[in-house]
Amino acid sequence: MQNKNLPIDKVRRIIESSQNFVITTHVSPDGDGLGCEIALLYFLEKLGKSAVVINVSETPGNYKFLDPENRFLIFDEQNFDQIEKILNTDVIFICDMNQSSRLKTMEKYVLQSKAIKIIIDHHLEAQDFADYYLIDVDAPASGEIVYKLIKSFDGFEIDKKIATGIYTAIMTDTGSFRFPRTDSETHRIVADLLDAGADPVEIYDKVYEQSSLGRIKLLGKCLSELETRYDGRLGYIVVTQDMLKNYGVEEWETDGFVQSILKIAGVRVAIFILELKDGIKLSFRSKGEIPINELAKEFGGNGHKNAAGARLYNITLDEVINQVIQKAEKYAYFEKQIEVAK
Repeated sequence: MQNKNLPIDKVRRIIESSQNFVITTHVSPDGDGLGCEIALLYFLEKLGKSAVVINVSETPGNYKFLDPENRFLIFDEQNFDQIEKILNTDVIFICDMNQSSRLKTMEKYVLQSKAIKIIIDHHLEAQDFADYYLIDVDAPASGEIVYKLIKSFDGFEIDKKIATGIYTAIMTDTGSFRFPRTDSETHRIVADLLDAGADPVEIYDKVYEQSSLGRIKLLGKCLSELETRYDGRLGYIVVTQDMLKNYGVEEWETDGFVQSILKIAGVRVAIFILELKDGIKLSFRSKGEIPINELAKEFGGNGHKNAAGARLYNITLDEVINQVIQKAEKYAYFEKQIEVAK
């Protein structure tokens, strides 16, 4: 797959020679995927291209501000117009993901499509299913890669709508510029986005400060019932469907709960277990050199070294909790094992 990882200038030439585009991202989209999508959509249209965003999941409420014109389409297997677009477009951009299974019901149509399929991503261990890859695993967000792609078009000026999308992508995937790989280049890019009209106060407010009362109360309950293991080095939270119903909270509103666990002194590994309507979602976070993506792999998932996740089906919540906590022990003590080895 190495020869499929294209330099930006070759992706630019593909864009220049193509007219019709479909843009998509992973199931349960986040700020990075959605920000990339809206930026690419407006960018391609400013170039005079025809573009459409089709996602397998609804846009979470705190990201709806990115799409005030309701341009994001939700994939429907009964919608033959959508299927025709996917099958017969010139190019499909797949943002912030590199495993085809994360397209869920869209997967088979994307794989069957005659389009040139291009991945734009920053995650490790890409699956070989697309035609070309624009991947930088050192980038803190896929939005940074989209920014560089757009800037490769000489004379193109990023406007406020495009800047807002890219800023949202970078802000959210860097944990508001505090996660590893946030470097001086990231801040120079952000400065350019601010000059182009991105409003950091408004964007942060929309993403993080519009929580429902139910979400805050649910988070409070979770923190009050948070459990630790392995000498306090691991902390975990479990949210069930009954808890969501009791507090009137949607599944997407639990985004960010896992990060709260890492605020506890001494905790090096954080695990959030969410019971979905159709399965179980696992979110993993770690500090330092702990490769928490390796734990995610043990459950069929993946991600970054310090931030990863997985989805499970046909398994009970109790089984998941027991398995995850047991398998997480070696990661909780990972740094101590390194010290002993030295």
